[in-house]
Amino acid sequence: MAIEERFEEYFAALDRSGNKDRCYLCCRSPAEVKRFFGFDEDGTPIDAPEYGLEDVVMADLDVMSYAGIRPVCAVCQLNYDALFLLEDDQRTLPMLLEQMRDERDRLWPDASG
Repeated sequence: MAIEERFEEYFAALDRSGNKDRCYLCCRSPAEVKRFFGFDEDGTPIDAPEYGLEDVVMADLDVMSYAGIRPVCAVCQLNYDALFLLEDDQRTLPMLLEQMRDERDRLWPDASG
């Protein structure tokens, strides 16, 4: 994809998300996602000398997807993928989402009770 098209995709996604360059699900910024994976914003490892890493850089700096209806980060995509690797993926996630929607008071009890 040409760089102009990537800019257009990025700015269109910002428009869709209310001008917020954050993951729609977890609200991490691109810099926070890189830090989660152990890299600085420029793609170099944070603790390279401590772990004896040499000439290591994050090969692909695209830690956010702007192609969907809202920006999604690589951490949330990995979490989603992991959920579907579970044997009971077709039951657990829908049940959990239903509980979060319909049984909030039971899941998060009142602090006074």
